[in-house]
Amino acid sequence: MAASTSADFISLNSASSTQLSRRKVRRKRINKNKKKNWTKCTDIADVEGFLDDVRLQERAVGGLISEKSDDTLFFVDTGIEQKDLKLNKGKTKPLHIDLVLQSTSQVPPPKDILSHQIPNAKKLRRQALRQEKLEAQGIVPRSKRLLQARLLQKSLGKPSPIPSTGPRRKYYDIWSKNSPLNKDLIGKDSWYLQQTKKQRIKRPDWLQTKPSQLAAVEVISPGGSYNPTFESHQALLLKAHEVELKKLKEEEKLNRQLSVPVKEDIATEETTFQELCQGLLEDSEGEEEEKEKEKNHPVSEDTPEDRTVPIGVGEKKTEKQRKREKVLKEKKRKLQAEKEANCKKQELFRLRSIKAGVKQREEELAQRKKKRMEKRESDTTKPKRLGRLKYQELDPDVQLSTELSGCLRTLKPEGSILRDRFKSLQKRNLIEPRERAKFKRKYKLKYVEKRAFKEITL
Repeated sequence: MAASTSADFISLNSASSTQLSRRKVRRKRINKNKKKNWTKCTDIADVEGFLDDVRLQERAVGGLISEKSDDTLFFVDTGIEQKDLKLNKGKTKPLHIDLVLQSTSQVPPPKDILSHQIPNAKKLRRQALRQEKLEAQGIVPRSKRLLQARLLQKSLGKPSPIPSTGPRRKYYDIWSKNSPLNKDLIGKDSWYLQQTKKQRIKRPDWLQTKPSQLAAVEVISPGGSYNPTFESHQALLLKAHEVELKKLKEEEKLNRQLSVPVKEDIATEETTFQELCQGLLEDSEGEEEEKEKEKNHPVSEDTPEDRTVPIGVGEKKTEKQRKREKVLKEKKRKLQAEKEANCKKQELFRLRSIKAGVKQREEELAQRKKKRMEKRESDTTKPKRLGRLKYQELDPDVQLSTELSGCLRTLKPEGSILRDRFKSLQKRNLIEPRERAKFKRKYKLKYVEKRAFKEITL
């Protein structure tokens, strides 16, 4: 029973492990008749070392050292420079800077085969042979014929047509009468041109006038110089002072309108009630006084106010009344005509006064016309209302007396050139007055606290 167990199972003692390690490892068999296994299973270190040595000799010397002569590898050094130059002819030692720039490899660069290759070489060769045969027969290809005709045209001196978009084309005024655009329209009927929509549009006169007669660059007052006189500088300071005063007054007015009223001026319940009942109390007092007067002085019933006789509205006029009205109208008309005739006769004696009145009226009209023209001329130099905003003048650039420097180098710069040019465009009515666009957020920002940076609350 014990013998059977020892034969069936392997014991785990040290003797059994040594027996397993001593077993022979099976050798891997490789097919050496395949090309991919040649380098894997063969030792080529000696061959690679030899080839590396050959490559090094080719780079350093330009070939194998064993094949080179002694003259190419060595030079004679006797210690005397003149003797060495005679012995080593053509072997002058180059400078170090030249040696650094030279290539260290003596191997010539490989030949670029692609630079010598021509695409479609066979096809081009066949075309060349075909052209030679045609030239032998006296047939010239079309491309050469066109080239010869172009050269002949140049030799004859015929000017080539200049394209309309070329840089050598002549410039002309499209609005002038001699414009080449009007060549086809000369001699045509105006009605025909109007109906066919070919008639040139007349350029309006207002396109010739500038929107403002102001200069593009205005010269500042003499007080703005880097070395002004005392009077001119004081005049500029006064101008700036007036601008600041005007701003201060506007600010005070706004504060006055928006300020909270004093306690005495604040409306209370009593004051509001008095204001509401102010007119009502006066009316009631007036009514009481009238009633007292009526009691003291009663009106009699036979007063002329009550004796009004009613007028008949729909009564028919008699023939006698009609004739009488007609006679009265005729008399009235004659009197009016006589009055007008008398007035005309009297006006003959008033000719001098009438002439004086007409002259005065003409002078008045001429003066009004002159004022209108002056106003119109002054308006040409003023900014117009082109948009919803009014033009606001820039504040004058001023330097105080302590900031003035007599030297241009130490002058402190004032204002901004870009802002000055932008305001000049507005003043000359080239662009409308503008203000910086205000960013209005559509939705309210939502602040979210991240979990990684959450504030610790104790």
